[in-house]
Amino acid sequence: MEVLLLNTTDGLNAIAPHTTSLTSLAQAWAKRYITNLNTTALAEDDPAAVAPRLLAELRNASVKAWQRTEGFLAGEMIRHGIPAELVDPWSISKDIHDIYQRTLKLYAAGKGTPQMTAKIGSAVSEIRSRYTAVDPRVIGFVSLQFHHTGVLLLEVAPPSQRSILSSFFKVIDDHLYMPLHRAYSAAANYDYTDPALALVRHLLPQSTAIATAICHRVAELNPQHRCFSGPLTQASVRVSSIRDVEMFQIYLWVCLLEQSLEALQRELFPLCLMLYPSLKVTWELVFQMVHLLGKEIQTRATGHDTSVFTPYYLSLREMFDPKIFQGLL
Repeated sequence: MEVLLLNTTDGLNAIAPHTTSLTSLAQAWAKRYITNLNTTALAEDDPAAVAPRLLAELRNASVKAWQRTEGFLAGEMIRHGIPAELVDPWSISKDIHDIYQRTLKLYAAGKGTPQMTAKIGSAVSEIRSRYTAVDPRVIGFVSLQFHHTGVLLLEVAPPSQRSILSSFFKVIDDHLYMPLHRAYSAAANYDYTDPALALVRHLLPQSTAIATAICHRVAELNPQHRCFSGPLTQASVRVSSIRDVEMFQIYLWVCLLEQSLEALQRELFPLCLMLYPSLKVTWELVFQMVHLLGKEIQTRATGHDTSVFTPYYLSLREMFDPKIFQGLL
């Protein structure tokens, strides 16, 4: 045995095979660790992993959203004489949790916004109807808290997932801010070829394009204007502005299809009166938007009978004429 050891050419060479094997194993382990780490990092962007994290954040986001909403509207609630018992934070928080939980489950399952609209739209509209039944102004609190909750959830979501999540949350916003199901119910009372229904069918799919064009023009005409959240060109302000112009359109279509100004007088006008001063949106800006809305609709409604819509549009213009607010607000 002693001879064998002495016959080895070098002690280092004697253990070299074992050392090489150990080194290879160490390298293989390190590579596998890095691969697993990368796989885990990629999984963090997977909807199935993102959804539970956002659900865990939901309660905290809802509490912060309520604080923001109260900061905006506590004074307006007193000024407009809205009874405190109509704005129940616990009830609103429960609705928020239910809707966002269902939304995030659809997101985790890989569904798109059409499926999201089909599954969630009617539930959100039911919430809207419930809160507007007693006092339509309450929807201002509800919609703002839903909206701020979504904004806070987006802040903690992976950047790669914010676009798809934004499109999901927009479905919630749209069905809360806009009386979409009310418009659909009114449309069901018309013959398919009726001029009023034909006009709505033609323009409703263009509502986002119409709103985008108007907001772009208003921002061009008012480069120095700053709302509460920033200039009109800021991304978050632009998104909210487009949503508001879409909302005005839907209220017009509801009035046209119901042949009544009730939706404008009882819902839209009081809601704007409560929200816009707090958000630093001037009545001159609103009137400019309404003016451009009329022009945009006329341009896009070629070949359709717009006379059926004109009385409701002119009523909208009169209601938001800045002159009526002078000395009153």
